[in-house]
Amino acid sequence: MKILLAPSETKKSGGTFSFSPQTLLFEPLLPYRSKLLHGYMNCIQKGDMATLSKLFGITKEADILAYKTDIIHELTMKAIERYTGVAFDYLDYPHLDVKAQHYIDHNVILFSNLFGPIRASDMIPEYKLKQGVSIGELKPEKIYSEHASVLLDDYLKEDEILDLRAGFYDKFYKPSKPYTTLKFIKDGKVISHWAKAYRGLVLREIAQHQIATIESFVQHSFKGLGMLSIQTHKNKTEIIYQIG
Repeated sequence: MKILLAPSETKKSGGTFSFSPQTLLFEPLLPYRSKLLHGYMNCIQKGDMATLSKLFGITKEADILAYKTDIIHELTMKAIERYTGVAFDYLDYPHLDVKAQHYIDHNVILFSNLFGPIRASDMIPEYKLKQGVSIGELKPEKIYSEHASVLLDDYLKEDEILDLRAGFYDKFYKPSKPYTTLKFIKDGKVISHWAKAYRGLVLREIAQHQIATIESFVQHSFKGLGMLSIQTHKNKTEIIYQIG
């Protein structure tokens, strides 16, 4: 079972190794990643404060200036450790045991707004790019949808798919084969922001219990969640959980 996961706009600083784009998942994407990286660096070097504010999704000048760096020469860390948003805080990858970390490294695919589909273990630098924002005239989600979808379909052809991404990332890739998603309900309402927390908690339990199939996933009792129903439409199966 492979698990698709959205990124976070907040990231941890620092790193250890130099950045090598050619080591990221799907070497055939290198020309497109290079084009986006060069476009990104061009925006950083030549863009005014208004342009950079839109690109980064932040308004404070001091914060904007902090991201005016040459990410090609920045140090890297695992993508799963680089991201620090709600889902990643609740996953708490650094405090998982080695076996659970190994599971995540080998079974989670992240969808970076800049680098596209990458392994959880791929080494990436710190960067800042607002979800849905173009890089000059380049639209990352359009580029990766056009050039990564066939690669992903082939990569995932032998695996079941659990899609824990937010809906926006369907623009990057929508599985052509059957896949499973989750919905979380509290007090009769679908939650959105805190769904990120529960995705992180669910992924944590999946890794701790080494869940390898959708059947095993359905049978597992997740802490704090009660299964309400399973609904299938076309190739999408949605498992609906009640919180609490």
